[in-house]
Amino acid sequence: MNWFVLISMKKVLDYLLSCLYLLYFGLVLCIFHVLQVIAFNVFGKQAHKKVVDWMNAAIAYGWYLTGSSIHYHSQPNLPTDRPIIFVANHQSMFDISPIIWFLRRHTPIFVSKIELSKGTPGVSYNLRKSGAALIDRKDAKQALSEIARLGKLIQQTNRSAVIFPEGTRSKSPIGEMKPFMPGGVITLLKRAPNALVVPIAIQGTGRFNPKGLFPLTSFTQMSWTVLPGIEPAGKAPDEVVRLSQEAIGKALGLAVAS
Repeated sequence: MNWFVLISMKKVLDYLLSCLYLLYFGLVLCIFHVLQVIAFNVFGKQAHKKVVDWMNAAIAYGWYLTGSSIHYHSQPNLPTDRPIIFVANHQSMFDISPIIWFLRRHTPIFVSKIELSKGTPGVSYNLRKSGAALIDRKDAKQALSEIARLGKLIQQTNRSAVIFPEGTRSKSPIGEMKPFMPGGVITLLKRAPNALVVPIAIQGTGRFNPKGLFPLTSFTQMSWTVLPGIEPAGKAPDEVVRLSQEAIGKALGLAVAS
């Protein structure tokens, strides 16, 4: 059997397993959207959070339907008595679900583009109700105001914020990261001055859906590695951002695009 036949068979398998997963994915979003509405309006915010946690577990573990795998590596004893700012590289829309599930004890709240707050069952409702910073990337003043609000929220509640400082998904074919933009992290630190900054190195999700939702790439290995925290005290905010990107790049063996 030659390579051309093997590659063709793999592509057919990608399409078939993508159809299976996307049917499952759509059902998960619709079912958990209804459950979120009920939980939030009848039982309150904590019940809503539990539903969101399990929705994202269902999304992530559903990837096994494509033959893909997920691996999570964490630091022991991440604090719960102070806010955390999780800083991650960004490869795919699928970066998010494992963060919500595996870091659920820290109640991660995302910095997200405002367009995602409408139109996607389950996801959009959660963004509107969770306190996410919904930013308009064409309006710098609005974006910084939203991020500042999120910083104040995690400072008051000892929850966590998640930010992707690349600003958008990295699509480099050679695996480079885009330079981290420091503004968002700096704004969070101003409003949450005792937060611990924790980098997360994400690998493989860009290969899983390189062309969007269809077709997905079956049998992809994906991983989330929570790296040692960076104490911002005594460091300039720009340095904290630089150290975060260096730690992620070293963990993934990636260069930073110029």
